Amino acid sequence: MTINALRTPDERFANLPDFDYPVGYVDDLTGYEGLRIAYVDAGPADAQHVFLCLHGEPSWSFLYRRMIPVFLESGARVIAPDLLGFGRSDKPTAQSDYGFHFHRSYLLALAERLDLKNITLVVQDWGGLLGLTLPVDAGFAPRLDRLIVMNTGLGLGRGMTEGFKSWKAYALSTPDLPIGALIARGTPHLTEAEIAAYDAPYPAPEYKAGAQIFPALVPVEPSMEGVDVSMAAAKYWSEDWQGKSFMAIGMADPVLGAPAMMSLHKLIRGCPPPMEIEDGGHFVQEWGEPIARAALAYFQE
Repeated sequence: MTINALRTPDERFANLPDFDYPVGYVDDLTGYEGLRIAYVDAGPADAQHVFLCLHGEPSWSFLYRRMIPVFLESGARVIAPDLLGFGRSDKPTAQSDYGFHFHRSYLLALAERLDLKNITLVVQDWGGLLGLTLPVDAGFAPRLDRLIVMNTGLGLGRGMTEGFKSWKAYALSTPDLPIGALIARGTPHLTEAEIAAYDAPYPAPEYKAGAQIFPALVPVEPSMEGVDVSMAAAKYWSEDWQGKSFMAIGMADPVLGAPAMMSLHKLIRGCPPPMEIEDGGHFVQEWGEPIARAALAYFQE
């Protein structure tokens, strides 16, 4: 089946602030043939540790620019993919092409294609909704070593808050989502250049089908796609997980702040008390340098 998609012109990504990293592309993943997938690939190819940084909605890998330098200082390799519909990756134009397993399977295939090992999984928002389910797959679990988790959750089909209902309704009814402005609303220290970088992937409204539909795909009802694998993931993290975990919470996040994150904390076996970023909003990677340094210090204990 052919998926119609748009490709953001490369010149849209010129002169991004603090984000001059090598970019890799794959356009022949099985089941995704013809769709170009982009990912930051920085650091030594033979590094002992690989930080797999997964962004959420409606951001892209640019969100990790404050954490990537810290990871690279440790001698690690960093892989930061852009989900299809976001960043430098191609953007299917039909909302019906988007789905939980559509994106989860691509992440599994990419990890296999790149043969990533000793992975430190770094997740937030949809990066966690998808990423926390990856080790349910028998091929991914042996690749995983450590976890950094921020302002996210598992889609266990247990309903949604009024705040999330409002966000879902707004996204679905707003074809030309003001993405940079939305991110800046809870991240007041962003510069104009940084806000523009969040808008860069989207030259026109028709590029925003993914950003528009993603909130409606969160598995909040028992019958929704992704609930089964999310339930299996909850079991994995609470019973089978043996690695080290580090949690940071942007405490000013109105949807996935402290209450949601403490519920997730209870599911992650051996997770120490979380680092609290008091003024940190939902996009807590924008406060990411001290988070990255604290996580590395903990992993070295």
